[in-house]
Amino acid sequence: MKKWSIDINCDVGEGVGNEDDLLPFISSCNIACGGHAGDIASMEYVIGLAKKHHLKIGAHPSYPDKTNFGRQVLSISDDDLKISIIDQLRTFNRVLEKENAQLHHIKAHGALYNETAKNKSLALLYLEAIKPYLGNTFVYVPYGSVIAELAIENGFRIIYEAFADRNYNTDLSLVSRKLSNALIEEPQKVLEHILFIIQKGKVRTVSKEEIEIKADTLCIHGDTPSALQILMYLSRELPNSGVQLK
Repeated sequence: MKKWSIDINCDVGEGVGNEDDLLPFISSCNIACGGHAGDIASMEYVIGLAKKHHLKIGAHPSYPDKTNFGRQVLSISDDDLKISIIDQLRTFNRVLEKENAQLHHIKAHGALYNETAKNKSLALLYLEAIKPYLGNTFVYVPYGSVIAELAIENGFRIIYEAFADRNYNTDLSLVSRKLSNALIEEPQKVLEHILFIIQKGKVRTVSKEEIEIKADTLCIHGDTPSALQILMYLSRELPNSGVQLK
């Protein structure tokens, strides 16, 4: 049997409170650092758990918008957004230093992630804000995106990410959460979805097309209602298909 390896990450520290359950089943995590969710106490707690489970630790900056959980584009000046991202990362790194942990990656959250995938000026602003981490930290980015291309051009080390619990459009954008088919919540369907990505290098879109994609890491959102069930199922079934966590 052919063998594959994949990283599985979760967005955590977002107030759901399920980290104790989720973290044993993943290999990297993205911890909210105060923009859309999270505070010093939650960062400390989840970083401690991540260390316990030997996970790769990532910062998860966002639009500074807890009201909308960072999932709507925020009307904010470029300067204010840049300052917010810088402050979120500085806060997170102070907690990392206190907990004697290292930053492995940075992954934007929600609307900021989706907008930097297609908006060149916003992507450049984001990269400028995270520039102090250039060379020492990976950036999680979607394949074929504006942010991926610009990150490579500017010397960032990237890791391509795809979403295990989300459906895709033909342009590799995610189906809007406003639509009923945005999420993939049944564990068996998640497995089918990601095996096609891992083994074929393609994703099946909602229009049944097969589009080329690359993924070094797969995300399962910590606030997906069936996140734990999905992760437990994958931990049992992925090895049967020759896939191991890395």
